[in-house]
Amino acid sequence: MAGRLAGSRAARELARRMGFMGSFRAGLSNVGGGPSLPVEICRRDAGGVSPCISSRVTARRFGTAGADEIEARECESNGNQVVNFPGGKVAFVAEMEFLAELLKERINCYRVLDDDGRTISGSSFKEVSKEMALEMYSGMVTLQTMDTIFYEAQRQGRISFYLTTIGEEAINIASAAALTMDDVVFPQYREPGILLWRGFTLQEFANQCFGNKYDYGKGRQMPIHYGSNKLNYFTVSSPIATQIPHAVGAAYSLKMEGKQACAVTYFGDGGTSEGDFHAALNFAAVMEVPVIFFCRNNGWAISTPTSEQFRSDGAVVRGQAYGIRSIRIDGNDALAVYSAVHAAREMAISESRPILIEALTYRVGHHSTSDDSTKYRPVHEIEHWRTARDPISRYRKWVQRNGWWSDENETELRKNVKKELMNAIQISERAEKPPLSELFTDVYDVPTSNLREQEALLRQTIQRHREDYPPDVPL
Repeated sequence: MAGRLAGSRAARELARRMGFMGSFRAGLSNVGGGPSLPVEICRRDAGGVSPCISSRVTARRFGTAGADEIEARECESNGNQVVNFPGGKVAFVAEMEFLAELLKERINCYRVLDDDGRTISGSSFKEVSKEMALEMYSGMVTLQTMDTIFYEAQRQGRISFYLTTIGEEAINIASAAALTMDDVVFPQYREPGILLWRGFTLQEFANQCFGNKYDYGKGRQMPIHYGSNKLNYFTVSSPIATQIPHAVGAAYSLKMEGKQACAVTYFGDGGTSEGDFHAALNFAAVMEVPVIFFCRNNGWAISTPTSEQFRSDGAVVRGQAYGIRSIRIDGNDALAVYSAVHAAREMAISESRPILIEALTYRVGHHSTSDDSTKYRPVHEIEHWRTARDPISRYRKWVQRNGWWSDENETELRKNVKKELMNAIQISERAEKPPLSELFTDVYDVPTSNLREQEALLRQTIQRHREDYPPDVPL
């Protein structure tokens, strides 16, 4: 059954039971290694996980030896010599032993709902009210419907490009529900559901995809590169992983300003193969900033499977390697996603520390409208995840078992969303494009001479070859 989070004590217990790798520490310590606190450390024996043993460890990071301590020596109970090195005490041993390249067992995955939408016996999660549960479900259905219709619009040639989140609706909506509007989001390109949850309307989505004069990007971005300053959602950028270090910088700013908010950045498994990912995690850990790294491990970086990207056990162990508390969750379980992000946010802000969440999921749709995923993965695999592992169906079963939803509600919701979307598309399609002059604004306060020259040359070219340019672009 659910365990309601009532204050930090309950949150700490939830984090422990959910499987965050590392201790949940209350309060802040001095930078550079604070006081030692008793924590529980779980060690694996040959047969699996052994009982937790109590130990005293440095709460935040390994202590750094001072100049007068470098030569200090101690002996452990087993006779091994312990010496202070930069970074903390290290014991010497006589045996030569290399660290194993892989753990004997994969890191466990936290979930709340089974595949049939039933809560797992003994599961701990952040309870949601009826109103919140229905709002989350409505958001997931809306996101799925929006993806379906915009994808069809691209196939009809009405927009140039689109990219869906089918199969990853729970990651979008449930994570967004666990955040606040003060939290700053640095997305990749498969997180429009965060914007949807924060109030970005279907009309605003349509305006961006059609690049009309109401588009906040003034038609200068490709479709699905959404952004909203008002909703604390940084504009999407196609280059992989560039948003991750940006999020760390924003989190450092939030920390310096003493704000009760965190930065959240989303990226796929392919993003963890980029240098920006590693630099960002190290910076975040060393500077101890309130940032949540959310990795959507959906198995594929376009056509490259995770088996060809890295040998490690996914992304979760990479966080631990940098000294970042980490957890692996079922990304197709809305309650697990909501609970994990809620706990991660509290830890990130109250302890001023980074948190890494790896959500295991599956990209049911093609990578984008420029991709045909059946060329590199079997159709029966896609269909299995589309049906048996669908996050919306699983969550709906849980909502219905609570008596909060019916088939009539479902029909009405989908009908209304589709009607609103079709109307938004018609309005966006008829709207004028931004004027030509907007191509040259927002770069410099006063346009430079070379920009003015480029604009003049473009206008001359259009006048000479007017038939080759769209007629709905105001000159």
